[in-house]
Amino acid sequence: MKLLDGHCDTLLGLHFSGAPVGALADNQLHIDLKRASGFEHYGQLFAIFGIPEMAPDGDIFDILYSRFLAEMDACVDQVRFCRSQADAMLARQEGKSAAFLSVEGAEVLGCRIEKLEQAAEKGVISLCLTWNRPTVLTGSCSEDKDRGLSKEGEDYVRRASELGMVLDVSHLSDPAFWDLEKLLDGPFIASHSNSRAVFGHPRNLTDDMFRAIRDHGGTAGLNLYAAFLGEGDVSIDDTLRHVEHFLELGGEKTLAIGGDLDGCEKLPEGMHGVQDVKLLYEQLQLRGYPEMLLEDIFYRNLLRVLPE
Repeated sequence: MKLLDGHCDTLLGLHFSGAPVGALADNQLHIDLKRASGFEHYGQLFAIFGIPEMAPDGDIFDILYSRFLAEMDACVDQVRFCRSQADAMLARQEGKSAAFLSVEGAEVLGCRIEKLEQAAEKGVISLCLTWNRPTVLTGSCSEDKDRGLSKEGEDYVRRASELGMVLDVSHLSDPAFWDLEKLLDGPFIASHSNSRAVFGHPRNLTDDMFRAIRDHGGTAGLNLYAAFLGEGDVSIDDTLRHVEHFLELGGEKTLAIGGDLDGCEKLPEGMHGVQDVKLLYEQLQLRGYPEMLLEDIFYRNLLRVLPE
């Protein structure tokens, strides 16, 4: 199987665990290239994420961007830094993993348009406007939940779209989701968000949100964090309930994978890292889902919305 995953926090994990440069190749986190080599092809959007207190003496974007480049250099035989669908295809032809960059939370960029433009120049292809904290741009799903996009937030969304970035609605407040949806004509994504109808967590998408993403030609990435899948000891069957509900909503070309690996404490029972995404694929096979649909969900749907 092929896998293209829309969100992970592995860069943060590598940096704050003190792992040496080159540890992307082999480590004790959820993701490394050694385990990812078990896929026919593997692509990953690596999020640059952090809050100011994580780097009191520096810029968290610069710190994690530098770490990403260092890992790309150290693992050059195994991975390619990609900015487009064409780059991902080239990586596949070379037998390498495809590594894309995203930003989780515009606060990483100081919510400033000039830093957004610099990030685009450096190869960031996707942007989530906020994390769990509200900013000058928007409220979040955790705090200031009733506040949508500010005027500054609307300008920020427009500029990111002009720069060719894929806008990401995971973590947004509900009003901000609909504000962004009205601003955009083309696709946008929820890189790592599940179904609120299946499990009523505010980080998850309502059915109407999923339909809006579908109708815009975007994708919603299945999040493997147990806390967003169900109560207690979450199983792969609990995970499949989210998959099947999204498919019931006509999500065959919309559903993707956004595991949130290295950004979550607990995965479904039996899953320990990127290598175990295969278990989900295999369970869907056993339920009779066709290979073409599975390749869409696990690879092609997300690839389609990335910059051409």
